[in-house]
Amino acid sequence: MSMIAALLFACALPTASALSVTTKPTPAKPVVASAGDADLLVRAARGEDVERTPVWLMRQAGRYMADFRKYSDKIPFRERSESPDIATELSLQCWRAFGVDGVIMFSDILTPLPALGVDFDVVKGKGPLITDTLGDAKRIAAFVEACGGFDPGAQLPFVGETLRNLRKETEGKTSLVGFVGAPWTLCAYATEGGASRHALKIKALMHDEPALAHAALDAMADAVAAYAIHQIDEGAQMVQVFESWAHQLNPADFAAFSKPYALRVAAAVREAHPGVPVLFFANGGSSYLGLQRDMAGDAHYSALSLDWAVDMADARAQLGPSVPVQGNVDPSLLLGSVADIDDAVKKCIDGAGGPGKHILNLGHGVLQPTPEANVAAFVDAARKHGTK
Repeated sequence: MSMIAALLFACALPTASALSVTTKPTPAKPVVASAGDADLLVRAARGEDVERTPVWLMRQAGRYMADFRKYSDKIPFRERSESPDIATELSLQCWRAFGVDGVIMFSDILTPLPALGVDFDVVKGKGPLITDTLGDAKRIAAFVEACGGFDPGAQLPFVGETLRNLRKETEGKTSLVGFVGAPWTLCAYATEGGASRHALKIKALMHDEPALAHAALDAMADAVAAYAIHQIDEGAQMVQVFESWAHQLNPADFAAFSKPYALRVAAAVREAHPGVPVLFFANGGSSYLGLQRDMAGDAHYSALSLDWAVDMADARAQLGPSVPVQGNVDPSLLLGSVADIDDAVKKCIDGAGGPGKHILNLGHGVLQPTPEANVAAFVDAARKHGTK
């Protein structure tokens, strides 16, 4: 599911400069516990046995934060994500408030699509809307041509500016995380025209006209890789690839239409930036976790991020002790008691192999009703149970 779906908007448009001055929060706690914390997340993502389990959250910037809502209630999503000063501020809010071990750029997996000839809008109550979908051979041919001319630096200048801003703010303090959508998920969005319950259009394309589906995926893989490399060029120290619609794929279709193209992205990024970790998150893919095991390796993904539908200890048993993992506390548990959060964090860390053996995260994004105090409790529990 796209992060845009949780970021609805009203209509008033205050200026970016005014907002960035008047709503900038005061740090609630020191954001660095020790000098070694600055690259803790990156080292863990590389598979190192680190001194403390690092923690950050998917959909880290979100409407569960009052400071975030000062923007999201008034400014449309693309206005926020494509304005570097606003995107920078929203990216930093959770780090300032809770002291997480990474700052992830505020953006969306769909951000590069307009540069690839697939424009989108956000409709209140419905999420992203794409009208000119990849519905036939002619449209796919135009898309393939657009992907061939993709220049993220020239066509998405706001992304580079945001990342440069964030690197200045986080340098020597915490890790900067970039992200992209996986090729299949982006092609699914572009074919379906938005969120879809069953993804029947992309599945029909895959099975009735597989050559067209593979042509679109091939072009998208090149574009996604270029976009991820660009994020690293501009300052990202780690990149996560989101297969957000993995729940729509059965194991055979994952193996044929998702996995090869996701691996191509990883290989291209690792070749361009060998020392930068690249993580893979298949949301809903824990039912075929065995198919992901060989996606981690020196030329592939540095670590696998797990959804919440698998027990961490079971996942560790399936993947083996050497595959770096991230996750995977059920986001709904953050709606409960602090004691339940503490228990879930401890169980997750122990299941992964103990303190310092994985990256603690949720198994999906932070839910909108989540109390900010419970996010703080989650981060505090990570430090409590994840420190050797």
